[in-house]
Amino acid sequence: MSITTEAELIGMQKVSEVVGTTLKLMKKHAKVGMSTKELDEYGAEILKSYGAKSAPYETYNFPGYACISVNKEAAHGIPSANKILKEGNLINIDVSAELNGFWSDNGGSFVIGKDIHNHQPLVNASKDILHKAISNIKGGVKIADIGHLIEIEAKKSGFKVIKNLAGHGVGRSLHEKPENILNYRVKSNRERFRKNTTVAIETFISTKSTVAVELNDGWTLVGNKGGYVTQHEQTILITDKNPIILTKSNGMWN
Repeated sequence: MSITTEAELIGMQKVSEVVGTTLKLMKKHAKVGMSTKELDEYGAEILKSYGAKSAPYETYNFPGYACISVNKEAAHGIPSANKILKEGNLINIDVSAELNGFWSDNGGSFVIGKDIHNHQPLVNASKDILHKAISNIKGGVKIADIGHLIEIEAKKSGFKVIKNLAGHGVGRSLHEKPENILNYRVKSNRERFRKNTTVAIETFISTKSTVAVELNDGWTLVGNKGGYVTQHEQTILITDKNPIILTKSNGMWN
């Protein structure tokens, strides 16, 4: 959305602080032996305490309040009482919500307990690449150029990108234009980032796959060639200088 008034800016700041705080607290709460459903219900209580509503639940009738993906699940993992977190699991939590007519989105991947399977380099790559991508965004920059930067940085780290998942505009709804802020360069895409707009920028960095495919449950995405995928996401306000990271309360880079 375009931010044209102080009230709109305050609305986006408030909902973004809520989703960022919820993500941070859910990450802290996640423990070995806990089910992803238990973790999801904990996050739902936090959103409720702020008067916010889960975006996937409200918008898409998703069977959970946050998307919680474990190990080889790339995205949109369904919280389940049968999915128990184990030492060294790779987990992704994606929290998006609506508050007072404004929507915001953020997510992050991390390792539960000790990194016994060496997932941390993939986690670090995703987090660092997102930071670099966002640092290069301002009004007038080509969306395709940021996609190119993400893919080049992934390759430098020895990884690939998922090409059919993307960042997007956000604000008055969960997904708005621009809809395809991809993790690679589409040369035909001449679209540029616009000053004073809010977008969710996300990285999808992978060990083996380049395409996410849907499982039979109609939600969960996995890599087409297996392996692991990490995602990090922030909602930002584009300016003519450095973007304002609206979801910074998640403490992603602290």
